Amino acid sequence: MQSKTSEKTFFGHPRQLAKLFQIELWERFSFIGMQSILLLYLYYKVSDGGLGIDSTIAGGIVGGYGGTIFLATILGAWISDRIWGPEKTLFMSGFIVMFGNLAIALIPGISGLFTGLALIALGTGGIKASATTMVGALYEREDLRILRDSGFSIFYVSINLGAFFGPLVSGLLQESFGFRYAFVAAAVGMAFGIWQYSRGRKSLPNIPVPNPLPSSQVKYAIIIGILGLIALFTAITLKGLTLDNFPTVLLITIVITIATYFTKLLTNPDLEREKKNYILAYIPMFCVISIFWAMWMQVFTVVTIYFDQTIDRNLGSFTIPVAWMTSLQGLWVVLFSGILASIWMKLGKLQPKTPIKFAFSVIIVGSGYLCFTPYFESNTVMPLALFALALLVITIGELFLSPISLSFATKIAPATFKTQMVALNFLALGLGLTLGGTIYKHFYVESNPGSFFWLLFMIGLITGSILLLLSPVLNRVFKNID
Repeated sequence: MQSKTSEKTFFGHPRQLAKLFQIELWERFSFIGMQSILLLYLYYKVSDGGLGIDSTIAGGIVGGYGGTIFLATILGAWISDRIWGPEKTLFMSGFIVMFGNLAIALIPGISGLFTGLALIALGTGGIKASATTMVGALYEREDLRILRDSGFSIFYVSINLGAFFGPLVSGLLQESFGFRYAFVAAAVGMAFGIWQYSRGRKSLPNIPVPNPLPSSQVKYAIIIGILGLIALFTAITLKGLTLDNFPTVLLITIVITIATYFTKLLTNPDLEREKKNYILAYIPMFCVISIFWAMWMQVFTVVTIYFDQTIDRNLGSFTIPVAWMTSLQGLWVVLFSGILASIWMKLGKLQPKTPIKFAFSVIIVGSGYLCFTPYFESNTVMPLALFALALLVITIGELFLSPISLSFATKIAPATFKTQMVALNFLALGLGLTLGGTIYKHFYVESNPGSFFWLLFMIGLITGSILLLLSPVLNRVFKNID
């Protein structure tokens, strides 16, 4: 047996992190590549290859779609915890994402859009919760636990390497050949990721199904799934679910799901009191995570529209594709997540506790949006370089919360709800994205966009200040794990 000191590592971490790093990179290449052009596809004129949907409704759809993905993590987590286990769930979900991108590319109009988005949401939901659980499993050994936050920050690099390269490819293809080719590229990227991942599956942690579903209950689960699909199809056919009300319906659904999940966890007689205290104290942090993502997702609504319609994107004779804005944000994450990961490693037990990091995150991201307001007030166009720096500020805020929230969810998760606790964390993201789409739809005024950016700043400042006031109490609750 190899000694701990002679084991092969990946930047000082367990080498299996490299395999999970890779599959997440290609999944993000596919997903972010598609998402970077989704709003454009929705609101561009039909003559330009789009669907011609009103931009306000399109923004709500983008937010609602993000919420759907993370609502789907509940289903993916349930399959992981009850039927397949995280590794097989992760592998099979990649195929579903691939087929979803092909559906958007090959099936014309709204039918292809909804079919593809539904498949991508289901597949991404399966990947997100399972991959996070598997990364957490690499740090169960006592001597590796101190590296957990740093490991998740490195894992977060993979997410954003994909987020960097995906829009570069999809943006060029969309502007040069059309939307269909960009969606096909997303499918090809996911297919390559699946192939690469399949070559090293045996080296990954063999995590058993935590809470296997009795065979006698499998048929009931299938029946419930079929009835759910019939209900959804009926709602769409009878126009009970439309493009206009979809974000609101989804928001209500996510809130009910979240309330059900927390109630289920807090009333579970098998959970020890300490775990219930963790979950109870997690509720205000859950709210902050949701508010953060509601703010952050405006990069894909009002900031994208501003970059498309107002910013001078010309560099000599070359016009920067709109989708490349997402690549820039991914590049900032890649460059600075490593720096923050190194800082957390060097600080060790002296690093700020998770509630403090979360409080700073919403204040910082709000400050990023504040950078835009002088240009609206002076009726001038923000220079491209300053636009890039404003995105950097927003990204720094993201790095104070996003990878840390993944790590934290694995710390407080009860043993029999490992993946589902991670899924609950992703539900905070889903709630935030859906809420963000709703906020944009109801509060963004095209004639006065500066007021919307001020609103985002005030939301971040107030939310962060409240969490800072609560942090001493939360730190005492989490003192044994954080």
